[in-house]
Order: sequence, then C-alpha cells, then structure tokens
Amino acid sequence: MKIIRQEESLGGWYIVSLLIKLFGFPITIPWLIYHFINIMHQKWKRTGLKNKVVMITGASSGLGEALAHAFYRCGCRVILVARRKCELERVKNDLMKSYKTVPTHPPVILTLDLTDINNMKDEVSKIILIHGRIDVLINNAGISYRGKVINTHVDIDIKIMLTNYFSQVALSKIILPYMIEQKSGHIVGISSVQGRIAIPFRSAYAASKHALQAWYDTSRAELADKNIKFTVINPGYIKTSLSLNALKDDGETYGLMDKTTENGYEPEYVAERIVKSVVKQETEVTIAPISPRAAIVLRTLLPSLYFWIMKNRAKKLE
Repeated sequence: MKIIRQEESLGGWYIVSLLIKLFGFPITIPWLIYHFINIMHQKWKRTGLKNKVVMITGASSGLGEALAHAFYRCGCRVILVARRKCELERVKNDLMKSYKTVPTHPPVILTLDLTDINNMKDEVSKIILIHGRIDVLINNAGISYRGKVINTHVDIDIKIMLTNYFSQVALSKIILPYMIEQKSGHIVGISSVQGRIAIPFRSAYAASKHALQAWYDTSRAELADKNIKFTVINPGYIKTSLSLNALKDDGETYGLMDKTTENGYEPEYVAERIVKSVVKQETEVTIAPISPRAAIVLRTLLPSLYFWIMKNRAKKLE
C-alpha cells in the first residue's frame, strides 16, 4: 500500500507542476480546489461501505485476497469464498490481525467449488443467513488459458467457460433474489481487457470474458428498476499467479510466470480501484495501460487494421 500511495502522490505533484507550466496559476488553482473537493467527497462516500456485506470469490490469493483487505479495511463484513480452506483461514487471520474493525463481525469463510453449480445454492444460502443479506457480490474467481485453437480440445473450452462464465452467472442468480427483496445490491464482475479484445493464443479465456461482458450488460438493463447495480472490471495484466495456474491446450498447467504478468499491476492497486468503482457505482472500468486501451478503440473504429495487427502478432508468437 505504501508503494501505491507514493506513486499516487508523485503522480499528483507531476500533474500540478505540469498544469502550472502549461496554464499558470489561474487554471491550476481552480483545478486543485475541484480535485480536493472530489477527494473529500469520495472519502465521505466510502464511509457508506461500513457494515456492508461483501462476498468475494477467489479470495484465497491474488486479487481476491487484495480485495478482502481493501473492503475489510473499509469496515465491511466480508464473506470469503474459495476452494482452499487453509488459505481462506490464513486470509481471515491476516485480516483480523491487521485492522481494527467491528469485533462482532469477523470474516466469514465459505469453502466452495464454484464449478459445482448444482450443489452451490444450499451452501450459499446458509452463509447468507449469517448476516441476512448480501450488499455487494464480487465475482473474482477465474482461470486463464494458453494455447492454439486447433490444438485445444473442446473439454478445455468447456472447463474455462464453466469457471469464468457459468459459475459467475449461477452464483449471481442465487444472490439476486435476496438483493431484489432488500431492494438494493451491487454485483461486480472481474472480467479482463480480453473481454473487450481477443488476442492470439487466448481463445477460450477471451471467449469466456466476452460472454461475461454480454451477460452483465443485459442484466444491468433488465434489473435497473430493481436498484441492482452491475459493474464490469476490465483489468490488464495483474501480478498474480493467474498465468502459473493457467490451462494449456492439452489440459496441463502452464506453470510459468509470463513477463507481462510479472510486470503487471500490483493486486492492491487494482483492488483499491475496484473499491472506488463500487463507491461511485460505475458501470464499467478498464484498468490498463494506454496500449490495450488504444486496441479497444481500434477494434471498434478500424477493425480491419486491428485484425491485421493480431494476424502479425500471431505469426510472431507462434
């Protein structure tokens, strides 16, 4: 967290100095006042998260663990969901040791295989009874993929889709009736930049994230009058074990830390940005450098050029 705050502080001072050089004090001072008011407003709105019940899937490591810390630090009652009970216990203990929060609301853990869709409802329903509601659901659990289309057995496509798409939809449909009954709720889907653009050798992964995007867009429209909010988060590369655990086209584990992943965003930074998106009730947030952002625009405005670039990229990486 210290690294993030230092970067944000340095970035702020850089913007201030740049504004002074370009426009002088008459422009810079009003901008500073607006910026200060906006920061204070966001801090005030963040206090509204206190005591909110937040369920986080994939909470045993990586971005999910960082999200657990970020929301718990805001005073939320967190429910941590993952398959590995020992790792969930570790995260729970870390939270209780690291922060001062309401002592009567320790983190709740739910050991659950989200791909076991048919047996999910009873377990989730029991957990919901602990607090009696779910205010925010963060669908973070997922798996990545590396491989060629022609070499990938359809079973791998199904497994990726089951983990990244169907499990999120199934869990959301279990929780949505509770949100509708309480007349409020917020569902956050952790997608990817590859949910907006597809790149070579990521077919199954990109397809699952594209499907996710469509489901959230449709659900947002249909449930707007029920006061249910939907946010899609499209991160670029995050420095987690996602590539290590990725599936290859033969079904084996990839087992390597890609350079792009190694140089990706710190999960704590992304988690803080997601908290901000919940506070602001944003519909879609892309957390990525300029190149992926430009690629998204290019895919929309000049698709033939985008396809040509991807064709050459595939040849280069093959």
